[in-house]
Amino acid sequence: MEADAFELVSYEQWGADFFAEAVSSERILGAVNNLAGQPIDFGPMGVGPGRIAKVRAFGAIGAATAERVEGPEITYRVELPVELTFELNLQVETHTFHAELLVPLTLRARAVRGVRVFIDVTPPRSSDVQVRVQAEGIRASIMQRVANVEGELRRFVARYVAREVSKPHVEAARLIDVAAAIDRAWAHISPEATRHTVAEDLNEALETEIRENEDTFLEM
Repeated sequence: MEADAFELVSYEQWGADFFAEAVSSERILGAVNNLAGQPIDFGPMGVGPGRIAKVRAFGAIGAATAERVEGPEITYRVELPVELTFELNLQVETHTFHAELLVPLTLRARAVRGVRVFIDVTPPRSSDVQVRVQAEGIRASIMQRVANVEGELRRFVARYVAREVSKPHVEAARLIDVAAAIDRAWAHISPEATRHTVAEDLNEALETEIRENEDTFLEM
């Protein structure tokens, strides 16, 4: 097989193609979805004027979605859905609400010396977190307190995600040693079984060559 049988590209183009393939949306989602299913449970904590009202929230992180962002760098906007149920204790009565949050993350692939890839993560600000609270049939005064709780939820979830992505095991996973992966893959190109097969083929070819030219050997 000759090189002409393939479509040859420059090293620069190969590198760009490699990055696009290595840091695909499927692989990004596979890494981010390690957070999926993780429980969230906090409170009770004081909210509103005087922190008299108490809120407790519990729920879980859902499966993420990713969308490629146009630009010179390989960048994805990832959105993590979070479903929460929270209880608002007003001392005289307790109300239960259901909240749906959408948490955005920006992930950018960076080339690092030593044939490595670093996934740079920009955690969300509290103002970036979208919150939708279901509280039908609740009077206006309660809804005002819900507005205060929404702000607390935004701040909490933004801090929670920022803390998770900065944990040592997550940071370690964000640095991909491509050279080491190539070494491991290269070690399997010529496994023991293949070496035996090559040796057998060589022996057979050598025997055939000798038989076809045995007269030459006799004349030596």
